[in-house]
Amino acid sequence: MQITFLGTSSGVPTRSRNVSSVALRLPQRAEVWLFDCGEGTQHQLLRSDLKSSQLSRIFITHMHGDHIFGLMGLLASCGLAGNVERIDIYGPPGLNEYLQSALRYSHTHFSYPVKVHAIRPGVIYEDDEFIVTCAPLHHRITTFGYRVAEKDRPGRFDIEKAKEMQIPPGRVYGQLKRGETVTLPDGRVFHGAQFCGPTEIGRKIAYCTDTIYCENAVELARDADVLIHEATFSHQDAELAFQRLHSTSTMAAQTALAAGAHHLLMTHFSPRYAPGNSIELGDLLQEARAIFPNTNMAYDFMIYEIPRRRDAELNEMTLSKSS
Repeated sequence: MQITFLGTSSGVPTRSRNVSSVALRLPQRAEVWLFDCGEGTQHQLLRSDLKSSQLSRIFITHMHGDHIFGLMGLLASCGLAGNVERIDIYGPPGLNEYLQSALRYSHTHFSYPVKVHAIRPGVIYEDDEFIVTCAPLHHRITTFGYRVAEKDRPGRFDIEKAKEMQIPPGRVYGQLKRGETVTLPDGRVFHGAQFCGPTEIGRKIAYCTDTIYCENAVELARDADVLIHEATFSHQDAELAFQRLHSTSTMAAQTALAAGAHHLLMTHFSPRYAPGNSIELGDLLQEARAIFPNTNMAYDFMIYEIPRRRDAELNEMTLSKSS
């Protein structure tokens, strides 16, 4: 699983940062999932290593322009290119009406299926590998945060060990891989755990923007490998954050800390913190790291690879913390 930031500015684009969009690449299934789609996102996709032909799902947090103004253009371009099979779009009420109006007034027709899902809190998508949930955040309009959880997978099956035990291949191997207990015709009993390595713990990602600090964001980020959280303002501008219902760098860090997240990636920065100003983005990073040290600041086209966690690795982490 690989995260690519396509836009990390808030409100308006700058020379170095486009407005909100984050891509999640799933190479094991040749798919790209997009979170928010600010103006210019299709240009950012073209400048990245991502393939628009693999775009299959888009998750919209809310209906503010810096999060949706690029959606119609991207969908239309994908249709003209003719290389997309189907796109499912998830978002708050009003999203489908917005797209239908844009289609009607621009006389655009999609050459591929597009389905818009009006979401409610809870599970909004699930398959054999992933489960996606959402919860309302605290912003000026209806806004949702998302959590993508990869399901745990059995560890690697030791075929050589099974052969040494003279276990016949075929259906029995499949049962053991799934962790089942198998009784052979000769009476021998084997447990799947004897032949499988440590369970591969599913990776978890939370995406929370736009919002002020809220408990729902904490729950979405619970034990997440990566929390992507907005940090529009510096802690020194907390009053502005409260007025506009956006987060400061310290609120993002407090969310990660309270959730027990493993890594915080901050995004959605106000252009007011440009180099040379009294407060710069480096100051926001220092503020966050004072609370949650494992924090980084996202930038456009930044790529973050999410490693797997195994049971053994988790045990080692627990032991090192307790010692």
